[in-house]
Amino acid sequence: MPTAKTVLSAVFGFIFVCSALFAAEPSDLQLFLLIGQSNMAGRGKVEPADQQTNPRLFMLDRANAWVPARDPVHFDKPKVAGVGLGSEFARRVAASDPQARVGLVPCAFGGTSLDQWKPGSALYTNAVARMRVALQSGQLKAILWHQGEADSSAAKTATYPARFGAMIAQLRQDLNAPDVPVLVGELGRYNPGYAGFNAMLPQVTNAVPRSALVSSEGLGANSDNVHFNRDALIEFGGRFFMTYETLRKDNGTR
Repeated sequence: MPTAKTVLSAVFGFIFVCSALFAAEPSDLQLFLLIGQSNMAGRGKVEPADQQTNPRLFMLDRANAWVPARDPVHFDKPKVAGVGLGSEFARRVAASDPQARVGLVPCAFGGTSLDQWKPGSALYTNAVARMRVALQSGQLKAILWHQGEADSSAAKTATYPARFGAMIAQLRQDLNAPDVPVLVGELGRYNPGYAGFNAMLPQVTNAVPRSALVSSEGLGANSDNVHFNRDALIEFGGRFFMTYETLRKDNGTR
């Protein structure tokens, strides 16, 4: 029977190995850029399970350093930041490929409009800069976008496809990733005020090459009726992954 000293030695050895894995600068990461407003940043209630880490999952923190991925992934508004869809998306990528090492690049910011993401803006410039840092450790595999609550008026919805298409075209150019998939999430169907915006979104994905729409059907909300709840965001992350897999396979690449 092992002695207490032997058990403690094994435990500390395990902790040291795990720490070393996270301390080493990761490489060969599959990178995913997370942009948009609060429902991309995530406002789901954080549970203990959301704090668990995986040695193959990383996120780029506020200081542009790779750290173990855990919710909240975003830091746009620390007092309200919570579970987002990116974590479950990353878990699904890792589960689909035992060799995959995933790097999330969180850049979403709550309450922002599409015009605040246009090329040359502070948010756009920050996202490009952070993504270029991340690209030193891997390859950009997809852009995940969720935004539109701030553009859900009829006037803004009417011009959204052209404005979004121009932003993505420039972003792909600036990141030297002309064919990178773009995943676009619907707004919450629980709010009837977003129905017109969601009805417009197929125009966006039809106009932007290698993009696809992710359905929000059946997903629930927090009490504010604006933000998806924790369970919904976990489900949404899975749907983003399935959409990503479809785009990837259709293109015949990994």
